[in-house]
Amino acid sequence: MTDKPLYRRVVLKASGEALMGEQHFGIDVSVVDRIAADIAEARALGVEVGVVIGGGNIFRGVAVASKGGDRVTGDHMGMLATVINSLALRTSLNKIGVDAVVLSAIAMPEL
Repeated sequence: MTDKPLYRRVVLKASGEALMGEQHFGIDVSVVDRIAADIAEARALGVEVGVVIGGGNIFRGVAVASKGGDRVTGDHMGMLATVINSLALRTSLNKIGVDAVVLSAIAMPEL
């Protein structure tokens, strides 16, 4: 492998389901820590990393609509699940000295 990365900026898409590991629901912290370590390795090479993370391991908004519920409310619930996953990843990154911020279309200034 070369010491000079091919790209200076990358965007990673991580599904919420990937964060479950072998579990059937929720977050496997060891998986999140492994993803954080990979991101830290890229950062050490000078690569700027953005992450788009899903929330399907916690909630699927479409499930609400399929049962007759309000689709917009279901989508908002799914967006909150992505924030939960984002906070887990940010925590793992911060633990190993990598600065990270969580951004969301739903205003959450305390994050």
